[in-house]
Amino acid sequence: MSAGSSEMRASKRYAEPVGPPYKRLRVSGDMNKPTSALIVIDMQNDFCLPDRVLCVRGALGCLPKVDQAVQSARSCGLPVFWVCREHDPSGCDIEITRQHFFENGGKGTCVRGTEGAALVTPLSIQPGDHYIPKKRWSAFFQTHLDMVLRRMQVCSVVLAGVQTPNCIRATAFDAVALDYPEVIVLSDATASKTEEVQRSNLSDMTDAGVTCMPVDSWISML
Repeated sequence: MSAGSSEMRASKRYAEPVGPPYKRLRVSGDMNKPTSALIVIDMQNDFCLPDRVLCVRGALGCLPKVDQAVQSARSCGLPVFWVCREHDPSGCDIEITRQHFFENGGKGTCVRGTEGAALVTPLSIQPGDHYIPKKRWSAFFQTHLDMVLRRMQVCSVVLAGVQTPNCIRATAFDAVALDYPEVIVLSDATASKTEEVQRSNLSDMTDAGVTCMPVDSWISML
């Protein structure tokens, strides 16, 4: 067998584009292992409740769809990851651009163990779910999320939560950069401060190869 033949087969195997039109991806081996994982990002009181300084205006509007996606993932046996902001009470681990929330007597935001860092009602972590604390926008940045997903043989990363131009977009682009074969953003289970911002960011991510679809369309594929 020539080296040229091997290279040709390898190039065919990886040349098929990923993205719209939607399709399911599988991994070889044990078909009982999950190929998809739902990652819910920053659905916390400090980002969702209207009286909070970092409230995302559309957060409560997308909450029912986030809950629907979580329930559907669990019923299908897919792993659910809760990725949440969690900061030291001193603010020593927050971005410099947000450090002022902890200064001059400020109580900060998403402080570990506080009500603000908790999931917004009715969302809750259930047995079998996974919790990943993060310090920055991307769910992958300096967390163990990538390691766990690869151990589970996940090839389809599905994102829900807030907010789309920051944490959702950063996580989606990191997933693409990490070569996950399929990256899905649930368009109605994510939110931004305005509908215009939401549409623009979903369009940008689609152009970058991310699949954006509503929750009902994703559930129909499970």
